[in-house]
Amino acid sequence: MQKSSSNSSLGPGGLDLSQAFFKPIQSVAPPSATSRRTKVSIVGAGNVGMAIAQTILTQDLVDELALVDAKPDMLRGEMLDLQHAAAFLPRTRILASTDYSVTECSDLCIVTAGARQMPGESRLGLVQRNVALFRSIIPPLAKFSPDSVILIVSNPVDVLTYVAWKLSGFPPNRVIGSGTNLDTSRFQFLLADHLDVNAQDVQAYIVGEHGDSSVALWSSISVGGVPILSFLDKHQIPYEKQMLEGIHEKVVGGAYEVINLKGYTSWAIGYSVASLARCITRDQRRIHPVSVLARGFYGIKDEDIFLSLPVQLGRSGVVGVANVCMTDEEAGRLRASAEAILEVQSQLGI
Repeated sequence: MQKSSSNSSLGPGGLDLSQAFFKPIQSVAPPSATSRRTKVSIVGAGNVGMAIAQTILTQDLVDELALVDAKPDMLRGEMLDLQHAAAFLPRTRILASTDYSVTECSDLCIVTAGARQMPGESRLGLVQRNVALFRSIIPPLAKFSPDSVILIVSNPVDVLTYVAWKLSGFPPNRVIGSGTNLDTSRFQFLLADHLDVNAQDVQAYIVGEHGDSSVALWSSISVGGVPILSFLDKHQIPYEKQMLEGIHEKVVGGAYEVINLKGYTSWAIGYSVASLARCITRDQRRIHPVSVLARGFYGIKDEDIFLSLPVQLGRSGVVGVANVCMTDEEAGRLRASAEAILEVQSQLGI
């Protein structure tokens, strides 16, 4: 009898497990019209791309994750390695392919692929090689996910975000770079460590170029809602500007130190980009310093330059640019940072 019962579940292709394990309920309503699946695609399955993928998966941010890379064997290995952890992760469909069609209908496309700087190679030479690479990456992403937000992580991130904007044809609110989001996290950590407080209670921003010309906005730093510099001045507590500059130098040199010690950075950028992915896919409207089209903001007038500013992020990408107060010195440094980016960008011919 048991054998006969089992045979009753057999169809043309064998045992129908869904019918064997689950019985349908009566009067089933159709799926809600508002229900939707969230999909994120990551281009580049190297150390950075996989750290981002792993963080996104463990934080249960997506229903579907697609990986794209030019190395099929390594890519399949990474996909299988993640799929084999399914029992320990939230349910997420994981796909991988060298074909960009796997990214179709993505809400967010994250690009980490990029050439590494060769010994003796100029910064411009590196950028030009990455521009050539982006010509094969950005157009298919835009084709298969025309309503997505594109998030660039590859370096130099500000110039390549500009390149991605030009190649995609997207409106500027839907093309952003990871920019100084991680620099800002390092800044908050160092300030919290110096003041012996929790980093989550520190509000502070690094803006401008993701690089040597970045700008620390000292005038807007607050801890627990208390503006630090004005508090010190009000209570006549002395502090040295050299000490402040030393903290900023540690922020700029933080990535170099990690690379010298372990060969690459991965975990911090993984968490940084996952925080941006959460903010975008869940329409959280939080403020992050990311690379955006800066024309018309903070004295940057006519140039199409991407650099990091504190912006509100949501499902449509950039919702608005925060009007953070800057001193004249900070605004001047920001414009100098813009000039450093423009110097490289103007030689690309895009």
